[in-house]
Amino acid sequence: MTHLHHLTALALGIAALPATLAQAQERQDTRSTTAADALYCQERRLGYWFYCVKPAPIEEPQQPEAEPVAASQELDAITSELRELKARAILYPTEANVAAYIRFQRAQLDRASLFSDVWQRAIWRDPDLDYTLERPVGAVAKKQWQDARSAERDHVMATLSQRYGLFYFFSSTCGPCEVMGPIVKGVADRWRITVRAISTDGGPSRHFPDYRVETNQRGKLGLEGKATPALVLWDSVTKRPIPIGYGVLSADELQDRIYLLTSKEAGHDY
Repeated sequence: MTHLHHLTALALGIAALPATLAQAQERQDTRSTTAADALYCQERRLGYWFYCVKPAPIEEPQQPEAEPVAASQELDAITSELRELKARAILYPTEANVAAYIRFQRAQLDRASLFSDVWQRAIWRDPDLDYTLERPVGAVAKKQWQDARSAERDHVMATLSQRYGLFYFFSSTCGPCEVMGPIVKGVADRWRITVRAISTDGGPSRHFPDYRVETNQRGKLGLEGKATPALVLWDSVTKRPIPIGYGVLSADELQDRIYLLTSKEAGHDY
């Protein structure tokens, strides 16, 4: 066994001999290079041509990053290009010019269609973006919304007389007043609203025999001009007038205006 160990160690030493010789040769080359550098670079100072002075690496100039074009500028460019192609096709209606305009226009129509499609999908996914939930447009949903709104409006109108009265300005020679008179009376009778009819010319009204002649009531109530018929609500709590409108209104429109003006803040219902 001892003899075998000696043979193994000898074999390993022989195998490692080339690597040892290579390392020794590398150290010798390094010393030679160092000596040569000292001779030429330090003593004789031959400099650049003997690579004593290492040349600085050449840095390639960096191209500045292009600033992204704003989307609004890109859209303006598309609009400008479309106008230019259209003008060129109209002024110089060659087949090439017309075809170029049609092709570009078609591309923008495709872009608009894609935008519309993505818009609709976004609304479907996010109820906060869907205005039709507040004001439906579909037949079934719209009918349900109208019924609910009518019920709410009727509830407001049923309690209106406790706080509000109505001023109705008319003229005996006013054709629209003949149409509006019975509408005002019908709405007032249905909801038991007190109406004070004011004649602007002193003439009578068939529907409001207990009328009064105007003595600057319009100005005090904030009505503009002399147009008739004219309607104003009077709030007995706040002591302020609420102009409703001028001209002929249907019964539904009159009730809708009264409902909105007395129960909804501006911008809430639209």
